[in-house]
Amino acid sequence: MRTISIFLGFLIVVILTACATSVNDDPVQNDIPGVSDSEILIGSSLALSGHAGFLGTQTLNGALSYINLINEQGGVHGRKIRMIAYDDGYDPPRCLANTQKLIVEDQVFALFSYVGTPTTVKILPLIEQAQIPLLGIFSGANAFREPFNRNIVNIRASYYQETQEVVRHFVEDLGLSRIAVFYQYDAYGFDGLKGTELALRTYDLAPVARGSYTRGTQDIEEGLEVIMASGAEAVIMVGTYDACAKFIKQARLQGFFPLFHSVSFVGSEELARILGKDGDGVIITQVVPPPDSLESKALLWGVVEYLERHRRAFPEDQPNLVALEGYINAKVLVEGLRRAGRNLNRTRFIDAIQSIQNFSLGIANTLTFGPKNHQGLRRVYFTIIQNGRLAILTDWKKLTAEAEPAAQLDCP
Repeated sequence: MRTISIFLGFLIVVILTACATSVNDDPVQNDIPGVSDSEILIGSSLALSGHAGFLGTQTLNGALSYINLINEQGGVHGRKIRMIAYDDGYDPPRCLANTQKLIVEDQVFALFSYVGTPTTVKILPLIEQAQIPLLGIFSGANAFREPFNRNIVNIRASYYQETQEVVRHFVEDLGLSRIAVFYQYDAYGFDGLKGTELALRTYDLAPVARGSYTRGTQDIEEGLEVIMASGAEAVIMVGTYDACAKFIKQARLQGFFPLFHSVSFVGSEELARILGKDGDGVIITQVVPPPDSLESKALLWGVVEYLERHRRAFPEDQPNLVALEGYINAKVLVEGLRRAGRNLNRTRFIDAIQSIQNFSLGIANTLTFGPKNHQGLRRVYFTIIQNGRLAILTDWKKLTAEAEPAAQLDCP
């Protein structure tokens, strides 16, 4: 018995000594996940394959085109940024598993540039449990904005802002009242549907029809039938490029020519490519200006900067809106790391992001955060497909509810 008591006493001393040593040795920097003397480890889960593969691949390439440049220049405070990116195929369970691996096994410092609402919504409990920052989601969903979460940093405008602006133009400038919604039946589509309903409510209106399809499919027939039967003058689409393209093509084949609009997540360039001649007149809201438009190149130095660096890093890519957004995400990430200083941790990083005020990204408006403001940009741009390319839309008075005759469209 006495031997057992002595052993327990010895064990307690060993434990207490070990605890004291771990506290007093003060290797604080080594206790910060993903941060070493020479490296900052960032993690992402996004669609690199499948029906949303264009969105994930281009988001990643846009971000890396800036991160690679920073690393070539020596990194941030002597540390290079290394990014681990896992493919989730736009599938929520895969995104959840990838994120668990990034946090637990890879021990990343922060999560970055996730793509999609249904995928990213699944990881919200993990962010809360790990208290890990997530910066730059390719989604405008309200779930990432309300309730406010200190660890979530949004850069782009929201779907509510996109749908509010397009409804305003449809009603006030074009005099339309019969507006339908075609949406993906998941968290992404529901968010866009709700944003449209809220915007219409300000004019005492409601959608004349609601049609949906299942994520990962192109089963648009039932939704199209419902919307055609409503006699809609315009259709707001909240989906991905493949399903939306099929919806528009089938509508035109059946003699249905409303004004088509899509929110920014659709993947505008890919939508235009798939549609071909059927794309003329389709309107798409954007949260950044189209990088290959002459107007953007002439007026916005940041677009030229992006074009040069993206082409250098990924010469096989065509510059596009999705990659430009990824590039901007990376600029904000790097600016936050710079402001946080050499003695980096997650709390200091979020504090640093919140200190960014009127930060020029070389686009038409500046970026601002604050202690209760974690959405840096709010501006919504409008583009229209003409001859297979995106043009900036400014003259709404020249549009009609029937988008078929492209000769009537005038985009400076």
